[in-house]
Amino acid sequence: MRSRTSIWFECKVRYEKSGEDGTPRKVTETYVVDALSFSEAESRIMEEMSRWVSGKLEIADLKIAQYKEIFFADSDLADKWYKAKLAFVTIDEKTDKEKKTTVYYLVNAGNINSALKNVDEIMSGTMVDYQTCNLSETQIIDVFEYKKKTETTSESK
Repeated sequence: MRSRTSIWFECKVRYEKSGEDGTPRKVTETYVVDALSFSEAESRIMEEMSRWVSGKLEIADLKIAQYKEIFFADSDLADKWYKAKLAFVTIDEKTDKEKKTTVYYLVNAGNINSALKNVDEIMSGTMVDYQTCNLSETQIIDVFEYKKKTETTSESK
């Protein structure tokens, strides 16, 4: 289990896909990329998707995600993405009242029980009291993390 904090963008991509019977149909799928700006996010999703899609590819929607951190599972069975709403509980020292701060996370898991287990596993390493308020499956197909492009140099002899 690992986590990654970044600025995440949810990208809805529309393209033509072959159905089970072989007939082409238009689909809109949601993907997530990390980027510093809308233009970078658009460029990155077009680059990533052009590897898998032949034909016309268009961005149907692009927005900054509510979550800043994603929990990635180590299992190959983790093929779904869940949005977790957690409330961090703190005590206001002046009023002695509980204060809840809501934070959203994206969690990779195979099912909802595994998603909850993954949240608990990551949060067990923190000192913060929290409550899991909501956990729901998303329509996200995949997450594309930023990877540095490696420079290849050729030495001439």
